[in-house]
Amino acid sequence: MLNVLIVDDEPINQEILLDYLADDGYELETADDGAAAWSALEASPEKYDIVLLDRIMPRMDGMDVLRRMKEHPVLRYVPVILQTARAAVEEISEGIEAGAYYYLTKPYDERVLRSVVATAGEERARYVALVEEGRRSALAASIAESARFALCDLDEAHALAVFLANACPVPEAAVTGFAELLINAVEHGNLAIGYDEKSRLKADGTWAEEIARRLADPRYADKRVLVEFHRDGSFVEVTIRDEGKGFDWHRYLGFEPDRALDNHGRGIAMSRLLSFDELEYRGCGNEVVVRVQPDAARQAA
Repeated sequence: MLNVLIVDDEPINQEILLDYLADDGYELETADDGAAAWSALEASPEKYDIVLLDRIMPRMDGMDVLRRMKEHPVLRYVPVILQTARAAVEEISEGIEAGAYYYLTKPYDERVLRSVVATAGEERARYVALVEEGRRSALAASIAESARFALCDLDEAHALAVFLANACPVPEAAVTGFAELLINAVEHGNLAIGYDEKSRLKADGTWAEEIARRLADPRYADKRVLVEFHRDGSFVEVTIRDEGKGFDWHRYLGFEPDRALDNHGRGIAMSRLLSFDELEYRGCGNEVVVRVQPDAARQAA
């Protein structure tokens, strides 16, 4: 069961959030302001899976809590959903660029809220599972110098993300980035699921079903994502290439305020920010190259 920390200095807002999320299977806790939230988070950083964080609060505001979380070795990987009544573009940009997973505005739309929290929960559960799997299978990646892979589905994407992350100096940071890029190559590339279509599928809770349906469709069944891995003394380099038509990748390298309330769409930007030293899309967008410097190269730089 995922543990959600709700941080808001207004009791009525806490009650609304508790009511909306009561039947979704979360363990729900509350904090009355940022200082109380930070005390709880710092005391038990492994405990929390999602933080619903009000932006404007006394003693310590949400942005201060968010910045502290992103500087913490464990809490920096916990998805944060910023919530506020103020929806100015510059404030949304500031929150997302600081590392907020999503941004919610008050008054809450129950359907949007539950969809965003569900997506954050799925990402958190995937991250925890990938990190745990990585701890059990680190040796092979640690001795590999080059390799080629071909994958077709999400299970294979997850398994390969673990392998590739274990070749990097901080697997916990790299695993999310590799998983995001490999999943994008499968779903958006080979299976041709567009951005708006994924928004609808995630909101309806039918995304996994559609993935399975397309994987069984003869139009997509034979498509593969090709991955090349190379390591030398100066970097780990991974090239991911799908068989899709590509996409306008430029707008997904950063955080755009007009997508702040969407229930997905942060993966590439977060990967670029947290997982890799370099991320470069090529051509039409069906090929991406990432590089991670080993510890020795980082220290020498």
